[in-house]
Amino acid sequence: MTSTATPARTGLPHPGELSSSQKLMVFVLSMTTFGLANIITEVLPSIQLGPVELSISYLAFVPVVMVSLFHPLYAALGAPLGEIIFVDLLMGNFSGVGELEGYIQLALGLYIAGSLVRDPLRKWQVFMAAVVAVGLDTGIGGIVDIAKVLVGVEDAEFVEGLPESILLLEGIAFGTDFIISGIIFGAIPAMLLAPRLHGKIEPLLGMAPRTPDVPVAKRARWSAPFVILAVVLSLVAAVAAFMDELDLNGIVLEGEFIEVYGPQVLWISVGVAVTVLVIAIVVGRNRARKALEEKGAAADARAAASTPTKVDATTTATDDSTSA
Repeated sequence: MTSTATPARTGLPHPGELSSSQKLMVFVLSMTTFGLANIITEVLPSIQLGPVELSISYLAFVPVVMVSLFHPLYAALGAPLGEIIFVDLLMGNFSGVGELEGYIQLALGLYIAGSLVRDPLRKWQVFMAAVVAVGLDTGIGGIVDIAKVLVGVEDAEFVEGLPESILLLEGIAFGTDFIISGIIFGAIPAMLLAPRLHGKIEPLLGMAPRTPDVPVAKRARWSAPFVILAVVLSLVAAVAAFMDELDLNGIVLEGEFIEVYGPQVLWISVGVAVTVLVIAIVVGRNRARKALEEKGAAADARAAASTPTKVDATTTATDDSTSA
């Protein structure tokens, strides 16, 4: 039977009690790991079957493991930023405002998915988290694509002789992405990795592992305010997509460095991501160690302050008995 250390035994803060530096460390860790994963997908081949493209959109198991092991909010906010910085921006394919669509969709899906995980040791919970994350991301993206065609800001790709094929193509795209990214490279590896990594990575970063008896604060709750917020964010993503199609992106970078200089330029992104990751871990561990030392020193000081009181009380009682 697998056992994990609880916050009470380790003295480490659980996900609901993280300091600002630890929250930032979770954010950066999620950002860099998913950025590295997206660099790998850049060199993976794709298969074109008529109007349908079979490819790995992203290695979904990486951010799903992050939101399952760490605080889902900060891990979800960091993961999609990794693709924007280490792949799009550094590789000269930054679309400005249009990047908001993918960021909001994936961050929202990961946040909800990570909030569904109560115990990372339960494989079925991690499996469902991956299914929910990719389902929401690709589902919202498909709805936005259909809306762009209906509004008229994007030309539809119809199958000859089938005017309604936009729905068919989006349905096929959703199905292939869901199976490839959501199941094969998402749910299956995530449910195998999360239990194995649980309790091993968190202490190295000065954190206690997530346990079912300590609920995570600030997790997604199915309340009216959260549903309204999710709908509003989805609309913001749609507006960003519309602005992208209308070339209202603001700052845009179209260097296409991979096509110009070849795939070897991806090593630049790898180097930057690894450097940021190492710095974040070293700085975070040092701050966590100092916080634990200060906490221990404060506990020792309280214990030392209470000791004379007990001695004085004992001495007084002895004197009273002697006098009697």
